[in-house]
Amino acid sequence: MFNQRKKWLSGVVAGTLMAISAGSLAADKTLHVYNWSDYIAPGTVADFEKQTGIKVVYDVFDSNEVLEGKLMAGSTGYDVVVPSSSFLARQLQSGVFQPLDRSKLPNYKNLDPDLMKKLEQHDPGNKYAIPYLWATTGIGYNVEKVKAALGKDAPVDSWDLVLKPENLEKLKSCGVSFLDAPEEIFATVLNYMGKDPNSSDAKDYTAATDLLLKLRPSIRYFHSSQYINDLANGNTCVAIGWAGDILQAKNRAAEAKNGVNIAYSIPKQGALAFFDMLAIPKDAKNVDEAYQFINYLMEPKVMAQISNTVFYASGVKASLPFVDAAIRDNPGIYPTPEIMAKLFTLKVQDPKLDRVRTRAWTKVKSGK
Repeated sequence: MFNQRKKWLSGVVAGTLMAISAGSLAADKTLHVYNWSDYIAPGTVADFEKQTGIKVVYDVFDSNEVLEGKLMAGSTGYDVVVPSSSFLARQLQSGVFQPLDRSKLPNYKNLDPDLMKKLEQHDPGNKYAIPYLWATTGIGYNVEKVKAALGKDAPVDSWDLVLKPENLEKLKSCGVSFLDAPEEIFATVLNYMGKDPNSSDAKDYTAATDLLLKLRPSIRYFHSSQYINDLANGNTCVAIGWAGDILQAKNRAAEAKNGVNIAYSIPKQGALAFFDMLAIPKDAKNVDEAYQFINYLMEPKVMAQISNTVFYASGVKASLPFVDAAIRDNPGIYPTPEIMAKLFTLKVQDPKLDRVRTRAWTKVKSGK
């Protein structure tokens, strides 16, 4: 009897240890994600954790420069990061990402093949990254406040609204913000001035800086996320910002029923189109988990829920039937072919030009 009881106890202990061990293994499955702020649906991460048993540590940033600084320094501690495609192209030259194993991404088939061809400009052969979300950099504005400041014929369809000093001066009192994104702002200004948005001529950046310095007294701040709530709450009236963010502001104002009416414009002179990419750093510690997360984000219904929440177009073409019609049919999110023809993208520039631009941007922000 004693031996039987001993044998039974041994079995219970062994089973308990196995259960504890299995639980520990599950608990040990962790994924570190570094994404843009306000750039995912509320339930996406929790649903992924529930489905896979993987714990996600989710951190956010609001500029490519911040992400690039971490990547170039090495030992990021992240397994999935979301650089814009133009920055990805430059980072590829430094070897900071690992090539993707498509056999671990069965949902790769859901991506938009036309978009993938466009992205080969920055990632030849689509070897290192897949598209997450994409949009344009344009103008968000408070319809009533802009009309009050500039009249019913305010040039809301033109960069004149924010890049003509006399217009911006009239908008100053209701609050103007620009993105803290030097590459994008300089490209926008150069395009507005009739120059190549990807100019490699330092003189062009001097001319763009001169214009920005004239605008500077009328700009309340430079920030790449604060403007969402400020527009929604009526604290500012105009922003150079990202389409999805501005449409989030519009939605937040509508939900709050605060009487603030926000609109988004892709100016007639053309605008920057940017693509944010999912990539795995070379020093990622949880690679299998990274593949599971990226593959999960390519599920049509998962990505549709993200688009429905953040108002950005995605690279997952198969998600379109599940995207709200109001988003799918919005030309500010999914531009018409005519608008698409006027969009431009950023190219990788010589590091010497980066230094010129960085110095110029410091001058613009300080106003000196």
